[in-house]
Amino acid sequence: MKRVGVVVLGTVLLLVGIALLVLPGPGLLLVLAGLVTLASEFPKLERYVDPVRDRAMKAAEDSVSTPLRIAFSVAAGLGLIAAGVVWGVVEWMPLAGWSTGTSLILSGLVLLGLLGWSYRKVRARRGTARSRG
Repeated sequence: MKRVGVVVLGTVLLLVGIALLVLPGPGLLLVLAGLVTLASEFPKLERYVDPVRDRAMKAAEDSVSTPLRIAFSVAAGLGLIAAGVVWGVVEWMPLAGWSTGTSLILSGLVLLGLLGWSYRKVRARRGTARSRG
């Protein structure tokens, strides 16, 4: 049962991450999380983890590199949450209902959570670099 749970979780993370590569959101970080999860059960996937980790960390740094990028990312996350509420409440919207609304709200929360994680990670890395320099 544990192995099935790990495979399902890893697959979901990987698929959502792939979807977020073309949608607004931190796709590479979720692809990385999915690969790491799946690699615990399928060791042959380990060879993909480091290249994806390098790209994901670079993307995380880029996403919080300027205040303008941070502002746009926060606005996108809040926009997804607001759209989710609208889709859940307004009945005449296409695909109206809380199933669509909940997925939009969840996407916004994931985006904001990973944006916060990226910001803390980059800030900690910059602090370490300054203390060495």
